[in-house]
Amino acid sequence: MRKNPKFFLATIVVLAVVAAVFVYPKFWGANWLPWKLGLDLVGGSHLVYNIDLSKIAESDKDLVVGGIRDVIEKRVNLFGVSEPQVFTAKAGGDAQLVVELAGIKNISDAIKQIGETPQLDFREVEQNGSSTTFIPTNLTGRYVSGAQLTFDQTTGASQVAITFNDEGAKIFEEMTGRNVGKPIAIFLDNNLIEAPTVQQKISGGQAVITGSFSVSDARQLVERFNAGALPAPITLINQQTISPTLGADSLRKVIVAGAVGTLLVMVFMMMYYGMFGVFASFALLIYIALTLGLFKLIPLFTMSLAGLAGFVLTIGMAVDANVLIFERIKEELKRGLPKTGAVEEGFRRAWPSIRDSNISTIITAIILYLFTSSFVKGFALTLLIGVLVSLFSAITTTRLFLRIFIGGKTKSRKLEVKS
Repeated sequence: MRKNPKFFLATIVVLAVVAAVFVYPKFWGANWLPWKLGLDLVGGSHLVYNIDLSKIAESDKDLVVGGIRDVIEKRVNLFGVSEPQVFTAKAGGDAQLVVELAGIKNISDAIKQIGETPQLDFREVEQNGSSTTFIPTNLTGRYVSGAQLTFDQTTGASQVAITFNDEGAKIFEEMTGRNVGKPIAIFLDNNLIEAPTVQQKISGGQAVITGSFSVSDARQLVERFNAGALPAPITLINQQTISPTLGADSLRKVIVAGAVGTLLVMVFMMMYYGMFGVFASFALLIYIALTLGLFKLIPLFTMSLAGLAGFVLTIGMAVDANVLIFERIKEELKRGLPKTGAVEEGFRRAWPSIRDSNISTIITAIILYLFTSSFVKGFALTLLIGVLVSLFSAITTTRLFLRIFIGGKTKSRKLEVKS
């Protein structure tokens, strides 16, 4: 970067221009990868369900809640909802399931489907040439007492242990007796989740599914079993509908506020720091374009009002480093250093303060992201990404501008930092 600053700066500027075109909602980027906007920006429904865990053992509660969340997420996807948000929250002894459906039109059908308890059932498999037929049986989730993750004592491989109640044990024994050497299909909400092959007739109501499971795959299968087997009904306790008009109005206000705030920051920097402020303003515009481009490229990232708030906050924070750097440059100029030397020394001396302040913000953002949910998590993610990119913008982009336009001009008096 020191040997060829013009090339690196040109590369950054080109990337920023491409990113700006990519993120603009009416250019080619909108067709290739449209923005994923949250419920509060495009409207939709916010549903809160209570999960009754009164009949669930304490050791099984987390598995049941995780399994129900997984099942409901699959149900929601059937409606073609753009980036649905499904997450859980604690509510006393029970748990709550929060479902955010952005832009959904037929909310009554969605409520009906989501509100049904997951259905688990076992089916026999009949092979007819290349076709496969699944034959329903009377063995359903009501006969399953639960499932748990276990490990083979010899190989240490992950496996899933299933326990049936007394009535279910008899049905399962008869089914395995007539299907030795054949698979038994297990369905959850009419979706095939596993089809283990019966090795022998199984008595006693205890069965183990073995195979090349990873721990995470086996745990997910246990969650799905328990979601459909254990009695944990869900009940709709709150529904809020947000109109698309309200969301569009909020988005417009945030964009206007962000644009005005950015303009005021740029004006302040140029008025107070002169040409240095001009370079900082260009670096700020590059920062905005690159950061928005990253937001759009991140898989499963949904922009919400909270996320926009986090991003607008980082716009102000993005110039903090420049302020520290420019103040250090002013001090070095007063000491009599030439402009080129003052710039390099200013960056070197300001770096420890910039590093420490940004690391503390990064740690805070990570904690918020890991230990919160929904809107706060979106705010934390945009704040984290924004701080990381702002570090690059201040330390790299601004320095490149100053090196190119100050290098070889140490005798010029046109580039003054106002005191």
